[in-house]
Amino acid sequence: MDNQALEARVNEHYGKEGLLERILTAASDEGLRLDHCQSSDFSAVSEFHIGGRKSTIELAKMAQLSEGDKVLDVGCGLGGPARTLVEEFGVFVDGIDLTSEFCAVANELTRITGLSEGAKFSQGNALNLNCESGSYDVVWTQQSCMNIEDKRQMFAEVNRVLKPGGAYVFQEVLAGVEDAVIKFPVPWAKEANMSYLWDEEKIKNSILKLNMVAHIWKNATEQYLDEYRILAAKTADVSNTPVMGVHLMLGGEAGVMRRNVVSNLSQGLIAIYQGVFKKEK
Repeated sequence: MDNQALEARVNEHYGKEGLLERILTAASDEGLRLDHCQSSDFSAVSEFHIGGRKSTIELAKMAQLSEGDKVLDVGCGLGGPARTLVEEFGVFVDGIDLTSEFCAVANELTRITGLSEGAKFSQGNALNLNCESGSYDVVWTQQSCMNIEDKRQMFAEVNRVLKPGGAYVFQEVLAGVEDAVIKFPVPWAKEANMSYLWDEEKIKNSILKLNMVAHIWKNATEQYLDEYRILAAKTADVSNTPVMGVHLMLGGEAGVMRRNVVSNLSQGLIAIYQGVFKKEK
């Protein structure tokens, strides 16, 4: 599929009109005061990756983020991880995402939580980053690469915008076995023609070929699987759906999507990997 056609399908999959209104209504239903909100109040919908906010913090600690670091979050979604990084580690984050509505919602939730000085979001493409070379201490992706077919081009762009000695930090869904047939729908794709998963060897070797050094390379599937299994069951329970949750974004199929992720993980068809790669100085 050509990049333009894929971009249209990604926007169609994720871009649901009225998302901000649904999130703010859920916040009101939970009794939240918008003038006293923290980023964590929205994490159930804005950090919908496996492990949620907890995995964001653990990944940041593995990467040894430093206060004042300049971070580029590629595939920022609703900005949940970026806000967590600003709150917990004192970094500055530029977030980009292919889905324009995500960026609009991310900026508004960031304003509401009082973090606009630390994080800002705009529409962008991971294959052609609108950033100067060598401008970031860290490039961050957190389960945002599953829809990207040309991953080598993305890794080349990551490498280009990193400062010498900078770090590419990620948590991604990989193929457990190359060309494994996984169960759909899943949160990132309703059908196979939107899902592009590479296995661990292909991913790692592609990054290493850019003269980056692996500092951390970790299969985190077992670490988060049981917790995600519980969360998937709660999401699928239509009689007791959480007020704030991923269903606000993914709609009525959210429960099925999460159950399928659990099934795919349990069978080894997909895996969750975390990595920290450093660009040579």
